[in-house]
Amino acid sequence: MRTTDSMTNILAIMKREFFGYFGSAVAYVFIVIFLMLLGFFTFYISNFFEMGQADLQGFFQWHPWIFMFLIPAVAMRLWAEERRMGTIELILTFPVTVWEAILGKFLAAWAFIGIALVLTFPMVITAAYLGNPDLGATFCSYVGSLLMAGAFLSVGIMTSSLTRSQVVSFIIAIVICLFFILAGFPPVIRALSGWAPAWLVDLVSSLSFLTHFMSIQRGVLDLRDVFYYASVIFFMLFINSVVIQNRRTA
Repeated sequence: MRTTDSMTNILAIMKREFFGYFGSAVAYVFIVIFLMLLGFFTFYISNFFEMGQADLQGFFQWHPWIFMFLIPAVAMRLWAEERRMGTIELILTFPVTVWEAILGKFLAAWAFIGIALVLTFPMVITAAYLGNPDLGATFCSYVGSLLMAGAFLSVGIMTSSLTRSQVVSFIIAIVICLFFILAGFPPVIRALSGWAPAWLVDLVSSLSFLTHFMSIQRGVLDLRDVFYYASVIFFMLFINSVVIQNRRTA
């Protein structure tokens, strides 16, 4: 019975947050900018047409860098706006647990980002029309991109709970996300390899969103990569719950 009540509460909060995006210009601005940036970087910066090979490697390689800026922009309002307007106290008086509120907000934002990813499907159609891309690897890359987006989002919702300022939340989230990208960025790995022991290089690389996303891009959904993203999401949401719970009991 409690499980049913929890699911009802999570879905109610998720519905409220999800339609809240489309009730303002946030959703439309995000989707338009996301699609325009991906199109520009894929077709012009990655020289899609000049490569002579219709695959989507150049398309997916830009996802981490675009996510690093756009997803914190989506997440920054999730708790910071509630704190600024004073509605967080009202939410915490409702008969919902902290985890239900966090999961409702997180899943709403994740579903919204998932819709933005689905709208990039014309890229797949274009590549299929011009050549013969590996659709299995493409599917895995989309799954990896969604998992990585969830990890970025968990960072953003965690930083949003720390402050009432959306700008501060945005900046802190970008700094943390940049660390998670650069930890596996090839130039950084090469620089570390010049002086650090192999175990330290492997450890730093294993902490990177980029390393695990590149592994999934090869067309194999390794459970270790899935577990990594799930662990990051859980850890960030756990910190989020500690922050909100402390505020609830204060």
